[in-house]
Amino acid sequence: MRIAEAFEAVVGPSAPVAWRAYDGSTAGPADAEVTIHLRSPRAVAYVVTSPGELGLGRAYVSGELDVEGDVYTALASLSQASIDRVSWPQRLEVMRSLGPSALKPPPRPAEEVVLRGGRHSKRRDSEAISHHYDISNTFYEHVLGPSMAYTCAVYPTLDATLEQAQENKFDLVCRKLGLQPGQRLLDVGCGWGGMVMHAAQHYGVQALGVTLSRRQAEWAQKAIADAGLADRAEVRFLDYRDAPGEAFDAVSSIGLTEHIGRRELASYFSQLRSKLKPGGRLLNHCITRPTTLEGPLKKKGFINRYVFPDGELMGVGTIIAAMQDNGLEVRHEESLREHYAMTLRDWGRNLEANWDAAVREVGVGRARVWRLYMAGCRVSFERRGIELHQVLGARTHDDGDAAMPLRPDWGV
Repeated sequence: MRIAEAFEAVVGPSAPVAWRAYDGSTAGPADAEVTIHLRSPRAVAYVVTSPGELGLGRAYVSGELDVEGDVYTALASLSQASIDRVSWPQRLEVMRSLGPSALKPPPRPAEEVVLRGGRHSKRRDSEAISHHYDISNTFYEHVLGPSMAYTCAVYPTLDATLEQAQENKFDLVCRKLGLQPGQRLLDVGCGWGGMVMHAAQHYGVQALGVTLSRRQAEWAQKAIADAGLADRAEVRFLDYRDAPGEAFDAVSSIGLTEHIGRRELASYFSQLRSKLKPGGRLLNHCITRPTTLEGPLKKKGFINRYVFPDGELMGVGTIIAAMQDNGLEVRHEESLREHYAMTLRDWGRNLEANWDAAVREVGVGRARVWRLYMAGCRVSFERRGIELHQVLGARTHDDGDAAMPLRPDWGV
């Protein structure tokens, strides 16, 4: 069995991809939209010695494996394959065909990270956030576009642009929170300040954002000043746990819960509730698992090693229970799963359109990480491997008054 044939045997002949290997062998359908090119014995060793997606990811990031054609199409085709379910006896059979060099693990690509210390301690959380967000503001401008919003957009129509959808997302959050002029908003995990600026500019609130990324805070403060909003908006380089203790009228958490961890979830919602005035609202927007039965962290997964170290995803039922158990009344919930697939589609298009500039900014390995990660997540959202939910909670007055309308009044 030659190299390409061996990989086809592992993935299964029904996968609509072609294979080409450094030994000259080929396999798979002649009319396949994509061809996976194994450039060296090291590519084979990465895949053989690492479980499933991590091995393929290492081979791709290092450049030892390449995809001829669209990466999203390749991953969508391979997502039906059984590579993560191949038994060790089957692997050994393939290994015998590949030779002893396939059994020696190659060095990990430089872009891979394994954090040390207590998970979700302030120091380790800071390192995890810095690994992902402090790589380059310019790189994020290439990928995210002018909005610099790195969370799921909300598309008002199928043909809406990414910028329209991101503005619509921020506006939806503001309406769900019932923001009014003169109120105070705390935005935890605020990124580059998009929510803070939108709320201050369009709803007249005093908005404070906090982020563990120093580069995000620096970029956001400049953007706030340039927009003439410095009297109403501020972003600080600060852990959400150290945010001011005074009461806010509303708290938004857009894309932070994924970094919190299941063990810290109760403390997280308890602290956010403590920062709300009675009658105040909390909007939690985060990626979730499809059920509450799955583990929150895939330690040897590609995303944990290359993108979001220590990221933990939970089912929306777990999120809702934690909110309820820590003093918040859940008033509304909705899934935006399809919207995140569309967001990732548009980020992927931005990356491809700015590929050469992105590579100059962060290097080809890091750019490959992002290309692979965004394409893979798009497939997962489309096929309900992961979801995105917004949950709205309220801190009621002592007499039970939630200061909510009789029916949702924020529209679509």
